[in-house]
Amino acid sequence: MIKRKKLIFTVMFLLINLVTSCQTNTQEKEKMNGYKFTNKLINEKSPYLLQHAHNPVNWYPWGEEAFEKARRENKPIFLSIGYSTCHWCHVMEHESFEDTAVANLMNEVFVSIKVDREERPDIDNIYMTVCQMMTGHGGWPLTILMTPDKKPFYAGTYFPKESRFGRPGLIDLIKKVREAWKTQRIEINKSADQVTNYLEQTTITKPGDNLSAKILDDAFQNFSSRYDYKFGGFGNKPKFPSPHNLMFLLRYWNRSKNSKALTIVTKTLKEMRNGGMYDQIGFGFHRYSTDEKWLVPHFEKMLYDQALLSMAYTEAFQATHKPEFRTTASEIFEYVLRDMTSPEGGFYSAEDADSEGKEGKFYLWKSKEVDEILGKDANLFKDYFNIKEDGNFYDEATKTKSSENILHITSSDEEIAKKYNLSVKDLKEKINRNRAKLFEVREKRIHPHKDTKVLTDWNGLMIASLAKAGRVFNNSNLTNAAEKTYSFIKTKLQKPNGELLHRFRDGESKIAGILDDYAFLTWGLLELYESTFKVSYLKEAKNLMDLQIKHFWDNKAGGFFFTSDNSEKLLVRTKDIYDGAIPSGNSVSMLNLLRLSRLLANTEYENLASKMNKAFSSVIEKSPAAFAQFLIAEDFAQGPSYEVVVTGKKQSPEITKVLKVLNENFIPNKIIIFISEKNKNEINSMAAFTKDYELKNEPLIYVCKNYICNLPTTDLNKMLELLSAK
Repeated sequence: MIKRKKLIFTVMFLLINLVTSCQTNTQEKEKMNGYKFTNKLINEKSPYLLQHAHNPVNWYPWGEEAFEKARRENKPIFLSIGYSTCHWCHVMEHESFEDTAVANLMNEVFVSIKVDREERPDIDNIYMTVCQMMTGHGGWPLTILMTPDKKPFYAGTYFPKESRFGRPGLIDLIKKVREAWKTQRIEINKSADQVTNYLEQTTITKPGDNLSAKILDDAFQNFSSRYDYKFGGFGNKPKFPSPHNLMFLLRYWNRSKNSKALTIVTKTLKEMRNGGMYDQIGFGFHRYSTDEKWLVPHFEKMLYDQALLSMAYTEAFQATHKPEFRTTASEIFEYVLRDMTSPEGGFYSAEDADSEGKEGKFYLWKSKEVDEILGKDANLFKDYFNIKEDGNFYDEATKTKSSENILHITSSDEEIAKKYNLSVKDLKEKINRNRAKLFEVREKRIHPHKDTKVLTDWNGLMIASLAKAGRVFNNSNLTNAAEKTYSFIKTKLQKPNGELLHRFRDGESKIAGILDDYAFLTWGLLELYESTFKVSYLKEAKNLMDLQIKHFWDNKAGGFFFTSDNSEKLLVRTKDIYDGAIPSGNSVSMLNLLRLSRLLANTEYENLASKMNKAFSSVIEKSPAAFAQFLIAEDFAQGPSYEVVVTGKKQSPEITKVLKVLNENFIPNKIIIFISEKNKNEINSMAAFTKDYELKNEPLIYVCKNYICNLPTTDLNKMLELLSAK
């Protein structure tokens, strides 16, 4: 604690001295024609880096060339990290990085490096931790000033061009840094060393005792205390979807039978679906809601949100059998397969919030536009989606209310149908028919920028969700889409030795795989196995896990490092456990280990999961609700958990019925193995314990619970009783 206070004092002293007075491919190369400036980013593949390739700032990509230049010219590094669909990244670029006066100052004082956080999450992970450590908050654009040996001495996020409202401006900051680099170099180096030393301390894992089932109760109490009874979700604003929180609560409801946990989930999912955070015309979810009502979103769309939210809606359907949850999941898939799929089969990363220089412009509607498009059906449609003559959208940029509308739903179908003397079925048909008309018109608008890089980890999440929904909804198209995407990943982003690469774009596969790539793709493969029972997916999941253990496992303290032992050596080697917008690789890996241990009867995997439990227990106990995905794995570990082995002929009506019942019910802590004459030898070679299972003409169902096995049954009711699902 003393060291930390000393560090903060030193850093703050330096910051005060710095700011107190302030208060491509051929197509890309063809685009160079007509540009006044072109920098070193022009040869990169990242859409974010290419967006800055014609800035007057002399940007470099992350690499030795930039650091060598900084050492040679004795300059500090200006590191700017963002992503292509980041609204405030665009603002800072237009305001400062496109401004020649700012650029000239930057080029004089710094060697400037641009990093795409989605392409290099390893770099972002380190320096975001620094920013949070030094300022108490983080976000993008992320701005780091550091020495040529990559040690940070200053951190921040968005900087306006000129100082305003107590926020230091970039011009003033640069001038102060220029002076400090000349006159306070000893203090800067000392501060940078202290920041680096403290950063190293934060990466050390201190194992504790095993977590108990009480941690699940503690997490529920925390979520319950923050639950918004009126609008769903947690806290006030902004509101993020965080679907893994909801998936944890579904498991808590399943375990405890506490109806409030289920109510929290269903209310939140309904409110999000009905709000402006959901694209009511083209489907899919925006990034988050800026208000507590889920009305005004930040309009960017991220692939990982679509993957995780579709999974949450799929599981909510399993738990409640309410068709509205299946419909929402299906609509999300429709959006992803229509708008976010590359010709090769991989999924793109994101769509921007902005179009034509304005956030949300693509998604907003004026009342008169709807009148012109829909004619006599306009009033019904406007009533259903709350479209007003004077609009409902507050333009944050101009600080004025706009005459444009965010479509959202506040009345039930029954209420609207009664008002217009329609049946609910006829109402839905009218709404869907007219929604399609608006979609057709919207398609002719200028679309937001699409980030077309394909990331292994986010694609792994999408594979997992598609595969799960494919079996729950009995929809082979979804399963086929998951298989196609995995085939793409295997072909384009996996080396002959099995190791993964992180990013594909424009024909180029590059960047060593991170923990999330291995963990999320393994998750996808496990879901694919249980949806298809192709043993090859189980084999590939095991191979990936073994590679992950070999290259990422911390032999001293347990858990997985974020980067491989043979990837680029950065300032520190971090280890993540916090489940933020995306679950951590460690959280997902713990459940992967548990599932594989049961599928293969491999106790070594379960031993590693137990070590992870101890490795992170002391951190998780302080704030359990911040580790919802890890607690999903903990729920599995605490049990009851089940191993279900089904034998018979896969295409037989009896087997189809057994699998349908297993899949449509919410029984999260189970694994399923299917054995037939066709795959018996293959599954026996993977899981030796399966060799003694009988094959008969009729299906046999074996259920084991908490390491105790029951006699086989042919009765579906008995099976559900054994699974505690009836």
